[in-house]
Amino acid sequence: MSLDYVTANRFYVEIENSITASFTECDGLAITVKTEKFSEGGVNDQQRVLLGQAEFTDITLKRGVTNDLTFWNWISKILSDVGKNAKERRNINILLFNQAGETMQCWTLIGAIPISWKAPSLSADANNVAIEELTLTYEGLKVAKTKAGGSTILNGRDSSGYFSSH
Repeated sequence: MSLDYVTANRFYVEIENSITASFTECDGLAITVKTEKFSEGGVNDQQRVLLGQAEFTDITLKRGVTNDLTFWNWISKILSDVGKNAKERRNINILLFNQAGETMQCWTLIGAIPISWKAPSLSADANNVAIEELTLTYEGLKVAKTKAGGSTILNGRDSSGYFSSH
């Protein structure tokens, strides 16, 4: 079995069923499973490990500022709907491509919602690209070799209280 390795610089983020922008950075994609460890009396060479809930870390997306206000419009909607059961959660696809342009892996953030937006630092003597940041939190993660599901606005939860991964 041969493995195809790819570089970390060929990725896109899909919001509202379209590749919204080229991002310079996507940081924080991780899962940690909580554990509880305890020892049994008389067993000195082992410990017992109980698995708990998974925790999904927040993701920070960075991109050069353009005239596309997708980030700002999304977080602005959240700000105006605070306390009104905001329904602007979305499934977001992070797509990683190989050199031939084929999708190698797709991470779908389930029920993602922005929790932070940061404008770039501005300086009269700077000559670097102005970078904006958006931080997302999400309720679940699906990983697939191809596009796993639509990056859609989610209108509601299922009967169990969860968002669909499609």
